[in-house]
Amino acid sequence: MPSFDPETLRADFPILSREIDGKPLVYLDNGATTQKPQCVIDSMTRFYSYENANIHRGVHYLSREATDAYENAREYLRESLHVPATHELIFVRGATEGINLITHGLSSQLEEGDEIVLTIMEHHANFVPWQVLAKQRGLTLRFAGLRDNGELDLEDWKSQFNSRTRVAAFTHVSNVLGTRNPVTEMTAFARERGVLTLVDGAQALPHGPVNLAAVGGDFYVFSAHKVFAPDGVGVLYGPREILNAFPPYQTGGDMIEQVSVKGTTFRAVPERFEAGTPNISGAIGLAEAFRYLSGIDWEAANAHEDELAAHAASELEKIPGIRVFGSAPGKVAIVSFLYASAHPHDVGTILDTEGVAIRVGHHCAQPLMEYLKVPATARASFAFYNNHSDVEIFLRGMKKVERFFG
Repeated sequence: MPSFDPETLRADFPILSREIDGKPLVYLDNGATTQKPQCVIDSMTRFYSYENANIHRGVHYLSREATDAYENAREYLRESLHVPATHELIFVRGATEGINLITHGLSSQLEEGDEIVLTIMEHHANFVPWQVLAKQRGLTLRFAGLRDNGELDLEDWKSQFNSRTRVAAFTHVSNVLGTRNPVTEMTAFARERGVLTLVDGAQALPHGPVNLAAVGGDFYVFSAHKVFAPDGVGVLYGPREILNAFPPYQTGGDMIEQVSVKGTTFRAVPERFEAGTPNISGAIGLAEAFRYLSGIDWEAANAHEDELAAHAASELEKIPGIRVFGSAPGKVAIVSFLYASAHPHDVGTILDTEGVAIRVGHHCAQPLMEYLKVPATARASFAFYNNHSDVEIFLRGMKKVERFFG
């Protein structure tokens, strides 16, 4: 039965017991990457200690064992994400590679004058690849704006569609504002108009399970390192009939059907897009992270995260000169703010002296910064393992910032 006790779960993450210059680590940079529970670390250590071998092509015992572990990881993720078929789940290096794979595949299918709809809140990973594709193919990009509270202006988004719209790409959750977009409604709207959709789920999965059957989009991507799992691996989900029509993204071993001096034929998905030796241990660690997360009561975990973030935001707003960005209903536990008296980098540097890790800068979302008319923000992003002590230490650090610059 899933349960939730933040202190018990916190003990599962060895790095959270660290001290920085004699002060307890307060890790509030979860939007950039999440920490890893001991069971994930152990699963990868076990693989390298006892099972390490290359997969798919070996006939010896270790190769068969490693292949089973890798493919069992894929199957477990398929079940967890409610993906219809195992071969529609492809291991990539992360959300960024997944999106680049899709833009590469669509390149030959889009014609000059076709249009792509994005939102202004997109991470660069879901912005730049489309921008490059548009320049290469003579496409038009359209951008939907936001409401004052950081919520997507859904009517503005819908108004960007026309007879030339071919793709709509949008984030599930904003990495800056924490806004949770109505992705099921958005994918349904696009589907009714014959428009392909890609959802960037990198910031959604750290805050609870996602049912891709319910989301209903064509493509969904996420990175493992943001879901309490290893870096260098991620997932792309997409329909096999679409993906099999794409040309290979990379070529090499294991993705071929037949090679001769006269030419090469290629395998179907998922192998079609998993050239060479994949991140075997990363896939195993990702599946282990999903097993770990399945034991959490996410309703309680989200309430805990929201309470921490709401308290932090409320106290920050009491400091003269601080502006907090994003208050959309249902947002996740991300608090982005700007202090008029200090650059975000100065805020982050002073907090670091107190052992507090936050993110500062444009957060790979420069178009959003320009839209908000700010150069950068400071961002505290919370996970279920954060606690009230973390918030109080963070707020004491901000009082120190205020003494320096107020």
